[in-house]
Amino acid sequence: MLARTRRHPTDARPNRIIRVVGPAHKHEEAMAALEKLGYIEAEESTPWRDLFDEDELTLGAALKGARHKEGVTQKELAQKTGIPQGHISAMENNKMGIGKDRARRLAEALNIDYRILL
Repeated sequence: MLARTRRHPTDARPNRIIRVVGPAHKHEEAMAALEKLGYIEAEESTPWRDLFDEDELTLGAALKGARHKEGVTQKELAQKTGIPQGHISAMENNKMGIGKDRARRLAEALNIDYRILL
């Protein structure tokens, strides 16, 4: 039997921001329904840093997120870049710096701008 062993990072946040698009004439009705569920109307935009916990704002988290977005394992990324899998793990866990050369190789394999990893 499969069991969850840890919570997904987004499960820890108590509130969710939702954005919806719909007919303008139904706005008041929709907001009334959402307010009954405990939602409040948020400002038009939220600073991106407010959406993350402080410990999530790391280069390792950016690398891991980009890798997951591409659906690539550490081992596969290691084969594509020539960077040892252990080094990729250490970078994702903020135990090793990424550096410009590795950032460029990783970015090319992950289809992102290398400056995200610097």
